[in-house]
Amino acid sequence: MVAVKLAVRNLIGAGLRTWLNVIVLSFSYVVIIWYSGLLEGWNRQARRDIIDWEIGGGQYWNQRYDPYDPFTIRESHGKIPEQLRDSIERGELTPILISQATIYPEGRIKSVVLKGIDPSQEILKIPSKKLDVEIEEIPAMIGTRMAKNNRLNIGDYVTVRWRDVSGVFDAQEMKIVAIFKTSVQTVDNGQIWIPLDRLYEMMQVSDEATILVTGRNKNFTDNVPGWSFKNHDFLLSEVDQIIKTKSFGGSIFYIILLLLAMLAIFDTQVLSIFRRQREIGTDIAMGMTRGQVIRLFTVEGAMHGVLAALFAAVYGIPLLSLQATHGFSMPASTDNYGLAIAERIFPVYSFGLVAGTVLIVMTTVTIVSYLPTRKIAKMNPTDSIRGRIQ
Repeated sequence: MVAVKLAVRNLIGAGLRTWLNVIVLSFSYVVIIWYSGLLEGWNRQARRDIIDWEIGGGQYWNQRYDPYDPFTIRESHGKIPEQLRDSIERGELTPILISQATIYPEGRIKSVVLKGIDPSQEILKIPSKKLDVEIEEIPAMIGTRMAKNNRLNIGDYVTVRWRDVSGVFDAQEMKIVAIFKTSVQTVDNGQIWIPLDRLYEMMQVSDEATILVTGRNKNFTDNVPGWSFKNHDFLLSEVDQIIKTKSFGGSIFYIILLLLAMLAIFDTQVLSIFRRQREIGTDIAMGMTRGQVIRLFTVEGAMHGVLAALFAAVYGIPLLSLQATHGFSMPASTDNYGLAIAERIFPVYSFGLVAGTVLIVMTTVTIVSYLPTRKIAKMNPTDSIRGRIQ
């Protein structure tokens, strides 16, 4: 307690030098917590949107289906397993049939992916009910990115050409009946959604699917013959990897901030020991042990971290609370990154994040504060009182 009181008195006496260190260190606190909270908010938002719009509670994949190999899409469908038909009737599963096609908007050629979906499904957030219309043309629904890239609007007609299971090419007019907006680009870019029954007619198949999407909170985990179940860990692995990469990049930024703050504190400690040699010698001559003097200077340096945390709380709590409430607006260019990024991300600040950041910074400050004090153990009290430089 005596060391703390003396440390506080010395810090106050240092004046501007102390507050410059505190301001720099408090900035490190706030930036680290803000950036980590932003990544966590993006992670949760991306996972939530992908689950809602694309993967549901999990997916059954046809054994030939490989989303990264377009040459397998034509053959990657099969009969819906008998043991899963009851689940489809109960609305616990929804089949999706995938096929390649070509459209000709305004005389241009554009390769697309046709996806047949049941208009009555409620597992995914895709507004498939808008496909439940009776028209002569093929009713189609696209996302806003697809509409923008191909200059398509609701009510527009476009020619589509596809190849059925027998390898025969056919073409027909398609009418855009709906356009939806989503942050999940994998259900938007290059995708055209049509009624499942209509795609059956076009492909000359029936009761087949490429993937089967399960409802959330449904107990589907087992593979069935010809189909393999993919859980969230598998389907969200890319998002998790991206977040880890971003976190690693952020760690480099954290280290740079900490190094700048630590360098300032280290220099302050070295200068303080150099200027206060006579004081140190007097303290030792009056009965203080070298260990007590070292402890005093270490506590004095560590108090920078305490004061910085208090100062950071003064302006950081209102600022970060405002961000968590109103979100952080993402630049328009992020819409083309190919990732599930919403227009506005709401950072998430957990107690563990704040406590962990404070603990890391405080530990680093304490270590950096201790290192210069080792010089005190080599000081000669008599020479120090005389003001001789060691």
